[in-house]
Amino acid sequence: MTSTRTLVRRAALATTAVTAALVLAACGGTDHSDTASGGHTSPSTSADATADAAAGAHNDQDVSFAQGMIPHHQQAVQMADMAAGRASSAAVKDLASRIRKAQDPEIRTMSGWLKAWGEDVPSAMPGMDHSGGHSGGSDGSGDMAGMMDQKDMDRMMKASGKAFDTLFLTMMVEHHEGAVEMATAEKAKGQYGPATKLAGDVVTAQTAEIEEMNKLLGKSGS
Repeated sequence: MTSTRTLVRRAALATTAVTAALVLAACGGTDHSDTASGGHTSPSTSADATADAAAGAHNDQDVSFAQGMIPHHQQAVQMADMAAGRASSAAVKDLASRIRKAQDPEIRTMSGWLKAWGEDVPSAMPGMDHSGGHSGGSDGSGDMAGMMDQKDMDRMMKASGKAFDTLFLTMMVEHHEGAVEMATAEKAKGQYGPATKLAGDVVTAQTAEIEEMNKLLGKSGS
């Protein structure tokens, strides 16, 4: 009898112990759940922080680069547009078309950055309006290198045929050299990854186009 009661008592104690263990495990699970819940909140907060960091991960050089390169590109596109109706060389027309196709999307990209940063986006095609004295970018004004002034643009507007080809190539070489100078500064001092990458692309593409244009000038000048 006593033995039977002892067995029953031990069984009851064992059951209680198992129950207690299950309760503790459940509590532990709840704690984990809370932690997981906290983990759920954390990625969300982290994503917001990452977005903020992405928008803020730039410096004054990045802003200057975008604000300067937009009108610089806009003027190059203007010059390329002139070539469609004034150039006589198929090579010049092809080059002008490639310049337009490359630089139009870059203008939109850089405008998007400035909007995201809360910075001013240069108004459409301001180059011809306020670029007087910028030709060659060597006037010491610190403005955009290689920009043509109004007289330069007027000369192109009045030219046609081979005269236009030579004028276009000569001025676009100078314009590209200015862009390469600006892009090189961005690569060295910029902080925003996409901007420094675009700057690298500008250096590569426009350096190659400068070589191409110099060859075309060599042929036309011989």
